[in-house]
Amino acid sequence: MKRIYKRTVAALLVVVLFVCGFGLYLFRYIKDGDEWVTFAVNRHAYTNGVLTTGSIYDRNGELLAGIEDGGRVFSDDYTVRRATLHVVGDAEGNIGTGLLTSYATTLMGYDLINGAYSRTGEGNSIYTTLDAELCATALNALGGSKGAVVVYNYETGEVVCMVSAPGFDPNDPPEIDGEDDRYDGAYINRAISSTFTPGSIFKVVTLAAAIENLPDLWDKTFTCTGEIEVGGEIITCSGVHGTIGIEDALAMSCNVAFAQLSLELGAEKIERYAEKAGLLDSFDLGKLTVAGGRYDRAPEGSADLAWSGIGQYNDLVNPLAMARYMGAIAAQGRAANPQLIDKVRTPLGLPGAITWPSGHTRLMSSSTADTLKQMLRYNVTSYYGEWRFPGLAVCAKSGTAEVAEGDAPHAWFTGFLDDPENPYAFAVIVENGGWGVSVAGAVANQVLQQLVYG
Repeated sequence: MKRIYKRTVAALLVVVLFVCGFGLYLFRYIKDGDEWVTFAVNRHAYTNGVLTTGSIYDRNGELLAGIEDGGRVFSDDYTVRRATLHVVGDAEGNIGTGLLTSYATTLMGYDLINGAYSRTGEGNSIYTTLDAELCATALNALGGSKGAVVVYNYETGEVVCMVSAPGFDPNDPPEIDGEDDRYDGAYINRAISSTFTPGSIFKVVTLAAAIENLPDLWDKTFTCTGEIEVGGEIITCSGVHGTIGIEDALAMSCNVAFAQLSLELGAEKIERYAEKAGLLDSFDLGKLTVAGGRYDRAPEGSADLAWSGIGQYNDLVNPLAMARYMGAIAAQGRAANPQLIDKVRTPLGLPGAITWPSGHTRLMSSSTADTLKQMLRYNVTSYYGEWRFPGLAVCAKSGTAEVAEGDAPHAWFTGFLDDPENPYAFAVIVENGGWGVSVAGAVANQVLQQLVYG
C-alpha cells in the first residue's frame, strides 16, 4: 500500500510539473510568439535574414514592397522608393519602425491558432493609407534637405503622406559611415520617432491657454520695440511691430507679446495646455509609437519661462503630433487619430487582419478651436500672403526655431485646409532650413497643390 501511495504521489508530481510547464509555455507562446516567429533565422519566412513573404501597397494599389525571385524588391519608381523608405522599411531591417519589421507577423500571416501559415513568397498584403505619388512630391519638395513632411485626413485619420529625409534607395542601400553627414539619421523616421524645437508654431498652444484663462485677452495691446527685458535677460523679436493686439501678435509672430503672455500665464498652465494638445505624451500609430514631446517648467518670472511660451527653451514636439493638433483645430477641437494601415488581405483576397477605425481625440473645446481657426486663417490672408498658396484655403502657423549656436534655424510650417472636400492637416519641418513660411511653407504648398489638384 505504501508503495502504491509513493507511486501515486510521484505520478501526481509529474502531472503538476507537466501542467505548470505547459502553462508556462502557453503563456510565453501567447506573449512572445510573434517575436519567436520573426527571428531572422526562421527559414519559413526569411532568406539570408531578409523577410521574403508579404507585400506592401499604397492606397491606390501601387506596389511599394514585394517579392521577386525569392528576394525583397521595392517600387519600380526611384523617387517613390526613397520617399516611402521610412514607412516601408529596408530589406535588412535597419529601419526598425518600417512596416517590414514592425508588421512582419502580419505580412507572413502569423496568428496564435495557425502560426506562420503562409509559404515563403506568399504572405499577406498590407494596403497603407499613403499616396505614393504625393510622398514623391514631398521628397522632391524638400530638395535634399533633412526634415519631415506629414499630411493626414483629420476626419478619417488616414495618413496620406509621411516622408522623412535623409534616406536612401532600398534597392541599392549604401554602406553608411557614421561620419558621413549625408546619411545622418537615415534609419530614423523623423515624422514619428523624432522631436524638434518647435519655435513659433508652439505659440498656438500658448494662445489656446491665453484664450481660456485671460478674460481681457482681446482688450490687451502689446508694444514691441524689437526686444523686451525679462529677469535681466533680453528677449529678442524678429521685427519692430509697434502697438498691436493679439490677432496681429500671432500673425506677426511677435516674441515680445508672447513673452508677456507666457509670464502672465505661468509655466504650469502652459505645460497643461501642451499636454491637452497631445504634444507631450506618446501615442500609438497602429503597432508603431509616435514620440512624445517635452515642456520643462521654468522659474516664474524668468526669461526661460518667456522663451518656453515662444517655443524655445527646452520645448520639443513631434511633426505628426503637431499635425494632429492642427487637425483638432480644424475639426472643432476633436481630431481623428492618425492611422497608416487601410486593410490587410490574404493571398485569396480575404481579410487578413482586423483594422479598427482610428477613433477621435478631443484636444480642446470647440469654441477655442473655432477662435484659433479664424486666427490661423488671418495669418495667411493678412501676413503670409494667399499668393503663396494659390487656390488653397490654408490656415497655418510658421515657425523659425533657433537651435545650436552657429546653425541655421529649423523652418516649420503647420496647419490645415479649410475645405470640407479636402479635410487635411499637415506639418513640415526643414532642418536648418531658415525662415519658416518661405522655406517650409513652400514645401507645404507643393504637396498640397498635388493633393488637391493633382
